[in-house]
Amino acid sequence: MFSALGNKESGNTEKTIFNLYSGGVKTNRDDWVYNFSKNDLTTNISGMIDFFNSQVADYHNLPSDKRPDVDKFIDTDAKKISWTVNAKNDLLRNKKGTFNNNRIVKSVYRPYCKHWLYFDKQFNERTGQFFEIFPNESLENLVICLTGRGATKEFSALISNIFTDYETISKGQCFPLYTYEKIEIEESGLFDTPAESGYRKKENITDAMLSEFRTQYADVKISKEDIFYYVYGVLHSPEYKTRFASDLKKMLPRIPFAKDFWAFSGAGRDLAALHLNYETIEPFKLQEITNLDPDYTVDKMKFAKDGKVVDKSVIIYNSQITLSGIPLEAYEYVVNGKSAIEWIMERYAVTIDKDSGIKNNPNDWSENPRYILDLLKRLVAVSVGSVEIVKGLPDLEEVK
Repeated sequence: MFSALGNKESGNTEKTIFNLYSGGVKTNRDDWVYNFSKNDLTTNISGMIDFFNSQVADYHNLPSDKRPDVDKFIDTDAKKISWTVNAKNDLLRNKKGTFNNNRIVKSVYRPYCKHWLYFDKQFNERTGQFFEIFPNESLENLVICLTGRGATKEFSALISNIFTDYETISKGQCFPLYTYEKIEIEESGLFDTPAESGYRKKENITDAMLSEFRTQYADVKISKEDIFYYVYGVLHSPEYKTRFASDLKKMLPRIPFAKDFWAFSGAGRDLAALHLNYETIEPFKLQEITNLDPDYTVDKMKFAKDGKVVDKSVIIYNSQITLSGIPLEAYEYVVNGKSAIEWIMERYAVTIDKDSGIKNNPNDWSENPRYILDLLKRLVAVSVGSVEIVKGLPDLEEVK
């Protein structure tokens, strides 16, 4: 027996594990609304909004019978603005934008790579259900993000406790542990906690599925949180991903009742602890070859080479620092199409967008000069630990 993770088809009465799920945030103007630097993001998006507002004003200052087609009117200079269908429609509706510093939030842009995000209904093309998942930064939540239909990458899953992009996991679909419902102040009850002031916290795993799990395993101790981590454990099972590879390309995963519930739930918790706390776990002990007073800024990391042979046990961090002794099994931990280590190497590089001219510098993310270097070491530890946990998963034998 298999259970659907979720279903948005109207009239469908099938039991699902989650009540609500959402696509990741899709901005259609990533260079403008994402950045390692909070200050640069503020400058970029506030400047774009000012220019957008000037375009709205200029258009509507024309007599209504003299206004041209919007595509003939707008200034398409990519260094001033990124136009989308929604932005053009807002111009036609005379809907100006307002910059709000409180809309700048932390987000996972790509696996193990955080950016600042300007999260805004007007200037993100699709915000999904994230206003119900993370309505403000004081409210905690967890989401399991997994590969969606139309993805170009092999199936994978990654947990997050902050916003996630639509391509954090290819065409990502996100399943939260909780959702939040905004309530009026007069509705607040005696049992609302201070952290939830203004919002009602709702469990997102269905009561029907909790009952189903407890019945299947004859275990009333199973909680909704246990089921959440069970799902995360199953989604990491190599057997599961191999057996259902063709189905996972066409539809959302369906979750079996594996014989050993607690093994998968426990593994899911252990994996989640690694994947959520990757910035603070003990770095893997690698040999660090440096100058006496090294510069820790990074431009673009690369693997060492012996002629044309790439040596993935050695990473040249910059001209002054080299890391060696990376165990090759660490590269077996693959998420969204490549190893976690290679995501760090790819994303933590200085880039300049050729159209907008916007610079994105990973060295701006943290005030700790060693942040990226230690992050790379920590991701080696995450990778080795993840591979060990996954190899210890039991067979996907189903409950009789």
